[in-house]
Amino acid sequence: MPGCESYSAENGPLGVLVLHGFTGNPASMRSLAERIAEAGYSVELPRLPGHGTTIEDMMTTTWTDWSGAAEAAYDDLRSRCASVAVVGLSMGGGLTAHVAEVRPDVAGCVFINPLVKPPVQEMVDGLVALLEAGLETIDSIGSDIKKEGSVEASYDATPLACAQSLFEAVKGVNADLSKIQTPSLLLSSRDDHVVTSDNGDDIVAKVAGPVERIWLEESYHVATMDNDQELVESATVTFLDSVLKS
Repeated sequence: MPGCESYSAENGPLGVLVLHGFTGNPASMRSLAERIAEAGYSVELPRLPGHGTTIEDMMTTTWTDWSGAAEAAYDDLRSRCASVAVVGLSMGGGLTAHVAEVRPDVAGCVFINPLVKPPVQEMVDGLVALLEAGLETIDSIGSDIKKEGSVEASYDATPLACAQSLFEAVKGVNADLSKIQTPSLLLSSRDDHVVTSDNGDDIVAKVAGPVERIWLEESYHVATMDNDQELVESATVTFLDSVLKS
């Protein structure tokens, strides 16, 4: 899809991996990634497998593909950089937690409305029932944005088998949050119609390292494209300076 390509910037020995969300693509994180690059960091914003092309492509992928791509991107950046932090939105936040859990040398984490908590059992059961009834997709979860005229270039449907894979994997991510000992910045929208704010509560409660939480009062889920975009970008760069340049 036009504008949904991966983004990369080579700016020296301090690196930042930026991860987009479920059914989204790099476009939702592009401005933030460019802002981080302008601050002097080497940046990798990969397009995760099955994303940013067609919904049919995505339906051939699972959490294993997305997490594998995130780990590979981190390892590649880390091989070129002395220190690397990870930034993620939504599922990208869950992937950020996963990378920090399996790569203890992550220098810092920025979680933007992260998905790190499995949904209630009733939702999981409902999803299974829909799949068993032969339904492959439901309505899109994309473009939950308060700002007038701001639209996310996400898929117009949500693939159920992919969502099932994501929800199952998040159980393990949540169980291992205490393995994260690095400093974290948590950016939480008060009103989020996709990921409930108790996901952020779990990061505050379970992550072993220090967590700074900033509430976003004027944004919905895709805060990187919403009214609080400037706050998200400036707070992220300030945090990255503190963990990578100190």
